[in-house]
Amino acid sequence: MMLRLYAAATTLAAPALRRMLCNRAARGKEDTARLREREGFTAIPRPEGRLVWVHAASVGETMSVLPVLKTLAARGPVLLTTGTLTSARLAAERLPPGALHQFVPLDVPAWVKRFLDHWRPDAAAFVESEIWPNLLRGCDARGIRRVLLNGRISARSTAHWRRVPGLARRLLGGFAAIHAQSADDAANFRALGAPNVLEWGNLKFFAAPLPADDTALAALRAQLPGPVWLAASTHLGEEDIIATAHAALVADYPDLVTIIAPRHPERGGEVAELCAHAPRRSLGQAPRPGHVYVADTLGELGLFFRAAPFAFIGNSLLGFGGHNIIEPALLARPVIAGPHLENFTEASQRLTEANALARVHDAPSLANAVRTWLAAPEAAREAGRRAAACFADAAQLPTRLAGLILEDAA
Repeated sequence: MMLRLYAAATTLAAPALRRMLCNRAARGKEDTARLREREGFTAIPRPEGRLVWVHAASVGETMSVLPVLKTLAARGPVLLTTGTLTSARLAAERLPPGALHQFVPLDVPAWVKRFLDHWRPDAAAFVESEIWPNLLRGCDARGIRRVLLNGRISARSTAHWRRVPGLARRLLGGFAAIHAQSADDAANFRALGAPNVLEWGNLKFFAAPLPADDTALAALRAQLPGPVWLAASTHLGEEDIIATAHAALVADYPDLVTIIAPRHPERGGEVAELCAHAPRRSLGQAPRPGHVYVADTLGELGLFFRAAPFAFIGNSLLGFGGHNIIEPALLARPVIAGPHLENFTEASQRLTEANALARVHDAPSLANAVRTWLAAPEAAREAGRRAAACFADAAQLPTRLAGLILEDAA
């Protein structure tokens, strides 16, 4: 009954959702040229033969699933759907040959039907917490095998799902397998009645290191002859704290360059103005000794991680759960983060035990953490080696997950 009511409600909401998409496109949050994809339309023909569909919500999920996509694409056509502009840009740059990208349709029955009728996937994989009832029911109605990769469900979400146990069993029980990203997530899925929950490790631990262009890296390093550190994936409010820390550090390191790579590159102008009109990479400007440098380009985070000896990871100072602290660790860079790493509990525990993660809570503690590693570069390098070792057990998880998706697929 609840699923039928949900389907009816989303059908009635279709005109409002269409207006919402148009408003988002007007604000630059949707691709106007591809807006009809959000209603299930596509101009791309379906490839012949078996097709695997993988859905990842945004950049983080897309990054984590890229190794699986590469393995799948070596065996046949793959369709990746995402829901954000930044993930679409990432897909355009990083998808392997044989993989296609389309924006995922909103969860309206008619739009889902149009999408599934066109693509007719033989297997579907949803990443982390993408539980959309109409999409899942559409897969079930067509006999499409579906799995959940790197499944994540908090204790709070589990409590909400417990209030509707029948709905939980219907939606979660329809997954042929749920690969949970941690023991806690696995326990939560099992508590909701999910029948086939696997604990094979966190896919984010097994991602390939972020790439970097060697020529661009050499050029950037030539522009950074003095001390440098990186604040990556920052959010509104955090840049103020980083700028304050930078001002305190310049007293000891007059030529210091603090690189700020905002999570959303379109905020580059705002961040530059906040940091005394700092130079911006997107404008072709070079770093200046003693100043902040705004790295407001897309797809170059691997470049900045390599250019700096350690990195602060944003979304962690102001209570939003943290961004990916594994990415710098895979490149042998120790990590600084705020108190809020709720989205990376297991990874933070590994790095803490390896003495490769410094926790801070304000500008003075951030400045002290940076000063500690600037003053002892060999200690920073050793901490980086320990950070990389934390995730060196990158066995064959992408291959195992690709096999899980393809099992019983036509």
